Amino acid sequence: MVEAAPFTAIPDLAGLIDIQTEATVSRTAFRAPGVRVVLFGFDAGQELTEHTAAMPVLLQVLSGRLSITADGRTEDLVPGGLIHLDTRVPHAVYAHEPSKLQLTMLDAR
Repeated sequence: MVEAAPFTAIPDLAGLIDIQTEATVSRTAFRAPGVRVVLFGFDAGQELTEHTAAMPVLLQVLSGRLSITADGRTEDLVPGGLIHLDTRVPHAVYAHEPSKLQLTMLDAR
């Protein structure tokens, strides 16, 4: 995990997580007051079933293609796409191909 400093740079965020065969893996990549970045690596066909987060989140694909289902609709997300979810919005993630996802948790407390 990269520790927060007054100026923090992470030149290759996607390089901090690997995709494992027939698995979903995760690791916290960065933490600072009010924010935590968690990386996920999904093999094709892997998913996170419906769940909620206790704070607003941003979901951004770093590689691959994921479907995000939330609030009654499904969006395909590819690198460069971004989804914002409010606190406690039920959502699920499905990987159509090997993919890496950045989850940014926003905590204003």
